[in-house]
Amino acid sequence: MPLPGLLRDLLLAPAPPGEEEEAARVWREAAAAFAEVTGDTLGTSYARVRAGEGAPTLALVGHIDEIGIAVTHVSEEGYLSFTTVGGISPEALLGQRVRFGDVGGVIARRRVDRRAGQEAPRLELTDLHVDIGARSRDEALGRVRIGDGGVWEGEPVELPNGRLVSKALDNRLGCYVALEAARRIAEAGDAQVDVVAVAAVAEEVGHFGARAAAFSLEPDVAIAIDVTWATDVPGGDARAAGKVDLGAGPTIERGPMINRHVYDLLAAAAKDEGIEHSIEVSTRATHTDTDEFHTSRGGVPSGLVSIPLRYMHTPVELCSLDDVEGAIRLLVAFARRLARDQSYLR
Repeated sequence: MPLPGLLRDLLLAPAPPGEEEEAARVWREAAAAFAEVTGDTLGTSYARVRAGEGAPTLALVGHIDEIGIAVTHVSEEGYLSFTTVGGISPEALLGQRVRFGDVGGVIARRRVDRRAGQEAPRLELTDLHVDIGARSRDEALGRVRIGDGGVWEGEPVELPNGRLVSKALDNRLGCYVALEAARRIAEAGDAQVDVVAVAAVAEEVGHFGARAAAFSLEPDVAIAIDVTWATDVPGGDARAAGKVDLGAGPTIERGPMINRHVYDLLAAAAKDEGIEHSIEVSTRATHTDTDEFHTSRGGVPSGLVSIPLRYMHTPVELCSLDDVEGAIRLLVAFARRLARDQSYLR
């Protein structure tokens, strides 16, 4: 499977939490070709494919934001201090190119004078700054504002065996999969449920977009699509939550935050369609948008489908495009099997 054009466009669009407009614009324009497109004041986008009067609603939810940084201070020399927005280690930031809208820069470390016998201390976030080429504080503030969000910069790279490397696979993959599944369901035209693809905002800082979407949509059932840690890397441990290999298909979650009927329906769809997949186990919260839907209002029967990812929360996240296609096929099969009178009561 080659890199789809829409996914590439989504990956190149910056979308730190609170500033997701550019990626949302790309997603909404693609959705408008086949669905009713709306949005809310938080910035979350919705694409509804209708199945007729009185049809129940299935929400397919991916989050469109990505981890990033935010400017907190500008020195007299024009260097930017920053904090992280979402979980990023200092090691993953050092030496990287970043972009604040149209303004590019590089992340560097304060100098350690090794000639004086100093050892480089453990890297802390406060050791880092962004250099945007400004010669003074005033010049820098003419280009960026305090609070501006920035993200890593770099083109997606296709590797052999259908592997893709990019920043922001977490979780442009999820919102791409949700939208492409909705498009194929619209094309098939035989679903008995309304399908609403959701590109939720602010997941990386608290699942806030999903929380509002779950409350306002009131879906009858919801599936979140996110990424998960691949275990086929040095240090990976399949004993913790299950064996998750790149290229072995998407994972289907089992755990307290997953409705058992939704899990069974997903697993049956995968088996019937011959879709390779793995089972992932959680014992408390999933730490995805699933948790917000599962506990919204009186409770929404929810499931979680994830795409294995290597090197999460770095600028070189790596996935298999075959797993992406498997997730799309699984969601399409699931949606087309749902009956209008489907019960999820436990």
